[in-house]
Amino acid sequence: MTEIEIQEILADTTISLSNFKKNPMAAVESAEGFPVAVLNHNKPAFYCVPAVLYEAIMDKLEDQELSAIADERMGQKIVKVNKGIT
Repeated sequence: MTEIEIQEILADTTISLSNFKKNPMAAVESAEGFPVAVLNHNKPAFYCVPAVLYEAIMDKLEDQELSAIADERMGQKIVKVNKGIT
């Protein structure tokens, strides 16, 4: 029996690499603000993400990192800091 390789594509819009190279901005615009999976030999080679969405993703990741740091420090001893300049 032949093994079939199945790969999940994490975008609703796909385009071949050759078509993407012809007009990348048309591909981005056609997805209306969502990611575009760029396929090479019918497999995702990369995802093209609009700048606004990429910035939102990076903000969420930073929020998660800061939340993890805050959770980690919750049980730590509180240290008083002198605000005055000496």
